[in-house]
Amino acid sequence: MRVLVTGTAGFIGFHVAKKLVAAGHEVIGIDGMTAYYDVALKRRRHAILLQSPGFSAHELMLEDEAALGAVYEAAKPDMVIHLAAQAGVRYSLANPRAYVETNLVGTFNLMECVRRAPPRHFLIASTSSVYGGNTKMPFVESDPSDHPLTLYAASKKATEVMAHSYAHLWDIPTTAFRFFTVYGPWGRPDMALFKFTKGIIEGTPIDIYNNGDMARDFTYIDDLAQAIVLLAEAIPQDPRAFPEDAAELGLSALAPYRVVNIGNGAPVRLLDFIEAIEQAIGRPAIRNYMPMQPGDVPATFADTSLLERITGFRPATPVTVGVQRFVAWYRDYFNL
Repeated sequence: MRVLVTGTAGFIGFHVAKKLVAAGHEVIGIDGMTAYYDVALKRRRHAILLQSPGFSAHELMLEDEAALGAVYEAAKPDMVIHLAAQAGVRYSLANPRAYVETNLVGTFNLMECVRRAPPRHFLIASTSSVYGGNTKMPFVESDPSDHPLTLYAASKKATEVMAHSYAHLWDIPTTAFRFFTVYGPWGRPDMALFKFTKGIIEGTPIDIYNNGDMARDFTYIDDLAQAIVLLAEAIPQDPRAFPEDAAELGLSALAPYRVVNIGNGAPVRLLDFIEAIEQAIGRPAIRNYMPMQPGDVPATFADTSLLERITGFRPATPVTVGVQRFVAWYRDYFNL
């Protein structure tokens, strides 16, 4: 198939594109190469993908409606996987406008392309942050998600409901997936694993929020990419065709649309995560305990039964294994 993937120079988009190309699909990648973090890392990811004749890249911002429309029209994709976004919980406090422009306007522009020339399946990335301050664990897709704690979470929830409206109005099969703390090789420098690894290797203090009393459902990147590829094949059907099964399959009652958690289904204490990094590196961290930061939540925990029901797959890479692989990649990338 011809698959249009946005955000292919990003952490998740890179791994998803690589897996799609390896499976024999033609991937048309789009990335804006924003300076949110080191652009050299993004260009290295694209350079690896461009070694395959099955991958082509376009550098543009989704906010550029004309440029995006031209690429989409030429691509004529069978599937669209929308992973490009302004990410980061804490950065949304410092630069909220970026989330409106990229996550809302950019997504709207892409949805207009999809409306004019619908693919077989439109897939869009969301986040576990939409669950906000929910305390019931694990998080189930049907749980309330109307009280986001940051503009980042609010922008991703908005894209979910925007996509639902287009799925309903234009009969576009759509899947939104909610990611849970993704980590692994080629990860983002602003994420905890990257920061912790850098600090421990360099012997500088690492900031540990809420005094370490936190837990996250860490999801290894290869598991996440595999789940996305499998979900791409699981095209949502019109719920009106089989209303009795719609809820069981996670479908909206009003559109060929579903929301699916992608997590490891096993939250890990932050301090245990740090200990795994220390063991992989072979030296202890210098710990700087700090209070909870605005917008943070004490724990995340994904119910992944719907993902398994749809695809037969459940992420299960242990944190110890995933962290070791990241540290090995980090040392190799920085020649340490």
